[in-house]
Amino acid sequence: MNCVGEEIDYVAIGKQIRKYRWESGISQEALAEAAGVSTTHMSHIETGGTKLSLSVFVKIARALRIPADFLLNGGDTESVPPEIDEIFSTSNGRQSRILLEVVRAAKSALDTERV
Repeated sequence: MNCVGEEIDYVAIGKQIRKYRWESGISQEALAEAAGVSTTHMSHIETGGTKLSLSVFVKIARALRIPADFLLNGGDTESVPPEIDEIFSTSNGRQSRILLEVVRAAKSALDTERV
């Protein structure tokens, strides 16, 4: 996690936000609007010059369409890929259960596959 001791490393988080914003092709102005902050404040967030609230952090992650933990640790986790997360988050309960069974079956088939 982007923490130094007990402190949150806002510079590292800001770099991650900038990286994913660039990769997404989203302007700083558009991201600021989605997060409900000024462009100047977004600039300060990206450079680590200011702290950001949890609500702004979540809005940024949602606007970038990535799991929040990617901003905390650079995506170096066993997290669900954003595409999978989006599929499940836009599915109703029945669809989610069916998708989960399909994924389990695929995983089981891959586990028993001989390489």
